[in-house]
Amino acid sequence: MRVGVVTFPGTLDDRDAQRAVRFGGHEPVALWHGDHDLRRVDALVLPGGFSYGDYLRSGAIAAHSPIMREVIAAAESGMPVLGICNGFQMLTEARLLPGALVRNEKGLFIRRDQKLRVERADTAWTNGYGQGDTITIPLKNGEGRFVATEDQLARIEGEGLVAFRYVDGNPNGALNDIAGLTNERGNVVGLMPHPEHAVELGFGPDTDERMRSGLDGLPMFTNILERIAA
Repeated sequence: MRVGVVTFPGTLDDRDAQRAVRFGGHEPVALWHGDHDLRRVDALVLPGGFSYGDYLRSGAIAAHSPIMREVIAAAESGMPVLGICNGFQMLTEARLLPGALVRNEKGLFIRRDQKLRVERADTAWTNGYGQGDTITIPLKNGEGRFVATEDQLARIEGEGLVAFRYVDGNPNGALNDIAGLTNERGNVVGLMPHPEHAVELGFGPDTDERMRSGLDGLPMFTNILERIAA
């Protein structure tokens, strides 16, 4: 399967995302923010970084870049789209996911291995996990605090749109410990932590208690095809 990874000015983790796609058994396709051609990809990844220097708001300018017209149309047609960190911010700015990501509660940039609970195991990007699984993947952000209006939060919780929650401590003050969301259809997922940094033994968080040290992010990249085929 061909998985497009979009690079924006200021993107840092596009190569890591391409590598994770390759580790997942698929073909990464490099896409550029100024293009309108998705090059016949089957799925899309919006990687982390600091697109356009995080000016205005994180992800706000990127959400209006040329390729995002095609990304939005593809997402609305059912194509799997994953937003990681800055990519999650883009998805909320583009209104593909509700709420917003703002400055961390204590105003600090946070870098740590973060435990998450899988709240939805039936999306295009989470079907490789079990409902309620606890996974550990790296977190690194300065504007990762999820916020929403009371009405949005009620809808998110009422419709089961939380994909991941922080466990063993909320690193950034996110409402309801929300670390990631999905849309109603389950094809669009955004999360602040970085699964692409936990796909290879010895180069990710130590999760030996599950006998899969450093591999907790890999199912997000190996199981996309199953969802598309279904």
